[in-house]
Amino acid sequence: MKASLKACDVVIFGGGGDLAMRKLLPALYHLDMDGLLAPTTRIIGASRREVSTAEYQEKIRAALDEFVPSSVGDEKTWPRFKERLSYVSVDAQQETDFSRLNDHQIGGDNRDVVFYLATSPDLFGSICSSLASHGLNAERMRVVLEKPLGRDLMSSRAINDEVMKNFNEQQAFRIDHYLGKETVQNLLAIRFGNTLFEPLWDSAHIDNVQITVSETVGVEGRWGYYDNAGAMRDMVQNHLIQLLCLVAMEPPGRMDADSVRDEKIKVLKALRPIAGANAYTKTVRGQYAKGMIKGKDVKGYFDEEGSNPNSRTETFVALRADIDNWRWAGVPFYLRTGKRLGQRYSEIVIQYKAVPHSIFSDESNRQLQRNQLIIRLQPEEKISLTVMNKVPGASEGMNLQPVDLNLSLTEAFNDKRSPEAYERLLLDVMRNDATLFMRYDEVEAAWKWVDGIMSAWSQTSERPKEYASGSWGPAASMALPIKDGRNWHDY
Repeated sequence: MKASLKACDVVIFGGGGDLAMRKLLPALYHLDMDGLLAPTTRIIGASRREVSTAEYQEKIRAALDEFVPSSVGDEKTWPRFKERLSYVSVDAQQETDFSRLNDHQIGGDNRDVVFYLATSPDLFGSICSSLASHGLNAERMRVVLEKPLGRDLMSSRAINDEVMKNFNEQQAFRIDHYLGKETVQNLLAIRFGNTLFEPLWDSAHIDNVQITVSETVGVEGRWGYYDNAGAMRDMVQNHLIQLLCLVAMEPPGRMDADSVRDEKIKVLKALRPIAGANAYTKTVRGQYAKGMIKGKDVKGYFDEEGSNPNSRTETFVALRADIDNWRWAGVPFYLRTGKRLGQRYSEIVIQYKAVPHSIFSDESNRQLQRNQLIIRLQPEEKISLTVMNKVPGASEGMNLQPVDLNLSLTEAFNDKRSPEAYERLLLDVMRNDATLFMRYDEVEAAWKWVDGIMSAWSQTSERPKEYASGSWGPAASMALPIKDGRNWHDY
């Protein structure tokens, strides 16, 4: 990342909350450590609590000690970072409180301003309205909207419309932290920076695409929030669909925000609707039950604190998506995500077709595997390509074996620290670069597709299928690709 040295005020609403302490402030600390913040850039925390700036700084110091191990004992960056930090008490529902931001001279001297709304989306509209009423919505001022943006198309549209009354589309940055991951950006580099892959990136060469986001954790004390969201809204509607768009999009004319997002919206509009009876053949939903993960017994969904045994909220979703255009006709995209699964990882698998005719012996043919491009997003970030190779030796015949050609970002760039997703995205907001952020029409198109599935689910009395914690989801999810003569790549 090249330095961004234009002075900026970063105001974090919800500045004392979990997101700010775990992700946003550590990300800003790393940017400061890497010399990517201008000397006069300021960071202002804002929330309802009445605390002093000194108390706020102490809280951040403790959070950095916990979440940024390299900050412990750091007497170089911390003193500088501490001087950037201040705090203002603002009740987001009290418009008069916003005059306190003017007391801090937010945006003075023509400085750019980033308002990060790390609050409930229900407050986005009132915060933006209050900012505007105090003159804090000039063109050089931007708002970052943290997910979830509603729970369906109508509520999402209501939130966006409230924001758009006071900030224009160029000022609104709808964030999805998955798009800040190095390997997600590398997906664009692999496709559009090499002649090797793009000519083979279509239905003539690719058999199927699989996108998996697997979590070992449960709802972790957030049952009330999660039960109002579920895996479809929490993960599929934003993270997985965004990854699908980056895999499936056409090459943009240039690498700028609108060119990239124009291509993504074409993918969303080409997604074949899943509604009515199709929802039962193309999707599987589940809820985790008791089980064992890493040798430890874990609770089921209904054993969590505050649970309701009548809930039909899904903690697991698997589905087949189809893109009706020339490039992807006939290529299924299998998506799955869930909590309390057997392993934590996120990856994209490009499964190529078999060779049209094998010239090798029966024994070698039994070993012959299709090429796979695997893009691992977490926990480690790496890219591997499975190819067939001759086994070394002078024995008779041609003995073949699959071999992975690996690119580990950690090993390839061992002198470079891989930045966290929020670092890249916060820096992009400060630079006013919206390439990795969602546009209004993207959000709406994604919700339209998801709403069709959710509506079909709501019209049945069928409950989500139970699966044991530590497993890979309901048995029906394993059968989803099998019905098409395929398998999940890890089976």
